[in-house]
Amino acid sequence: MNGAQALLQALIQEGVEHVFGHPGGAIMPVYDALYDAPIQHYLVRHEQAAAHAAAAYHRVSGRVGVCLATSGPGALNLVTGLADALMDSSAVVAITGNVPRALIGTDAFQEADVTGATMPVTKHNYLVTRADDLPRIVKEAFYIARTGRPGPVLIDIPKDVQLEAFTGAFPERVHLPGYRPTEEGHPRQIEKALAALEEAERPVLMVGGGARHAHAEIRAFAERTGIPVIPTLHGLGAFPGTHPQCLGMPGMHGTVAANRAVQYCDLILGIGLRFDDRVTGRLERFAPHARTIIHVDIDPAEVGKLVPTHIPVVGDAKQVTAELAAGARPLRLEGWWRTIRAWQEQYPLRIPERPYLQTPEVIRAFWEATGGEAIVTSGVGQHQMFVTQHYPFNKPRAWVTSGGLGTMGFGLPAAIGAQVARPDALVIDFDGDGSFQMTLQELATLVKYDLPVKVVILNNGFLGMVRQWQELFHARRYSEVYLADSNPDFAKLAAAYGIPGVRVERREDLAKGVDAVLGTDGPVVAEFRVHHEEGVFPMIPAGGSAEDMIVEDPREEVKA
Repeated sequence: MNGAQALLQALIQEGVEHVFGHPGGAIMPVYDALYDAPIQHYLVRHEQAAAHAAAAYHRVSGRVGVCLATSGPGALNLVTGLADALMDSSAVVAITGNVPRALIGTDAFQEADVTGATMPVTKHNYLVTRADDLPRIVKEAFYIARTGRPGPVLIDIPKDVQLEAFTGAFPERVHLPGYRPTEEGHPRQIEKALAALEEAERPVLMVGGGARHAHAEIRAFAERTGIPVIPTLHGLGAFPGTHPQCLGMPGMHGTVAANRAVQYCDLILGIGLRFDDRVTGRLERFAPHARTIIHVDIDPAEVGKLVPTHIPVVGDAKQVTAELAAGARPLRLEGWWRTIRAWQEQYPLRIPERPYLQTPEVIRAFWEATGGEAIVTSGVGQHQMFVTQHYPFNKPRAWVTSGGLGTMGFGLPAAIGAQVARPDALVIDFDGDGSFQMTLQELATLVKYDLPVKVVILNNGFLGMVRQWQELFHARRYSEVYLADSNPDFAKLAAAYGIPGVRVERREDLAKGVDAVLGTDGPVVAEFRVHHEEGVFPMIPAGGSAEDMIVEDPREEVKA
């Protein structure tokens, strides 16, 4: 057995069944070993897509995603995907080849300092110098990636290490005395949190991506207390979106009710979220009436990092929420709910009546046609925010998008990872014409493996979110955002890959187009021509607070 074969055996012992990657010279021994291994490899057309697919695989299945790349440009092409995984807490193990040990540091062909380049965007990384170390390193990498706050780990293996004779052993346990994430919340802190909740008159529960695996406990706690629930971008689905206690997403493009509730609450219980700038807006004006902020998170570095925390609880969201639910009692919130219901009635999310096809109509039509029973991915931009508003998620791990890094091009490779993780599920990628073209080459991956992903392109002919900001804040100086004059015919592009294409331009053809997409076996690419001047509202301008919220399109002169 050589190093490459030992690597594959170690992956098999970690339960790895699927990997995403692209071969090259420096990782060729691994691919040679992969030829005989019982692991399904998915050949992507760009390494960035491999990292995104691996991240989505984790977020849908809960299992660690794995991606492979060669040295130099191959490894560096992973960097964006690894940064995205780090920001959004996705457990990924990336394995890269490197030049032989004797050539490291000599500017050899396809050499790059992968360790240095990826250190800021990984939870941990390894440069392997002995084949006998590979099983231990693999076991440590998977443990680090999936425990505590999940994140990416990179293993860089010189080519001669891959070819080196392996004479080591395969450990059964991980021994990392310096890495011991806290999972159980401190009982005294949990007691303090429950006592503060009892005294609150206007509390809210905010849940983030770290609460996805605690969805049953979140619901039990929320229903027992009667507290309003506000899921963040990654928290959508951690609590049912159609539940009467769900107020919708907060922040820049959140609902009026969610943002008003945060603005006027006297207590925030945050579970598994980062309080990032898209949620808080201007920090000094965030939740000005909140006398108590309780922050539950497994990553102690996030607790109090941005928002002052009065009651920190470091621990796993599932365990801590179960403790909270066990000790909680119904809260007296009748007056608070009357106020919230008034906001919801006054400022509902609505689709304006206009003579042209609109993105929210398309998204809503798919939600109604599927009953919400789909795994949804998205690119980044207006279409992404429209999904959060008009496609309620009632189940966890059904929504995969790029949040912290905001990576355009994320949608299609993420859909590939989601479909591999859940071959039985309907997977829909809602994408923009700009975002889709960042990674459209992955249509070839859909074809090669007959992955039945439904790609729904909301084509407005612009980089829509940038155009919206230029309209509102840059005097309509539309600089380099117009795409319609150079966009391809997406249906013909799909046909070039051998994928059925659908195009819908009129509202009266919407239902027929949705049926065509959902009724197609295998992959399909659908282009819906939507209006080029759409805006996503509500909107809190960057650097503003909930007090500055624009409720509807300013051209309609409606403000909160």
